[in-house]
Amino acid sequence: MAMRRFLVTYLAPSSVIEDWKKTAPEKRKAAEEKMQNDWKKWMSDHARIFADVGAGVGKTKRITGQGVSDAKNDIMLYSVVEADSHEAAARSFAGHPHLQIPQSSIEVMEIHALPGMK
Repeated sequence: MAMRRFLVTYLAPSSVIEDWKKTAPEKRKAAEEKMQNDWKKWMSDHARIFADVGAGVGKTKRITGQGVSDAKNDIMLYSVVEADSHEAAARSFAGHPHLQIPQSSIEVMEIHALPGMK
């Protein structure tokens, strides 16, 4: 049976990130270094599930029938993983270092191929 693919989004409220930027530089640096080290270890321990480790995302543009405008959302990063099931993919992220950020979350969505598209 082929592995199923899942889009993973890492979210944190922009207000939390803005508050974090106001933290004293020495305290922020130490906490950020710890999280980076925790993240690297987590990624190394879970490398087998990644089809695409992903990247951070920047500013958002929203496109509607009325045109293009600036927008905000809570997505900070994305990745693509492979797993036997949606539940297995989601369980893989229990205890992820991203969850150390207050009010953060991780969302896992199955990727379905569009019929007739390659």
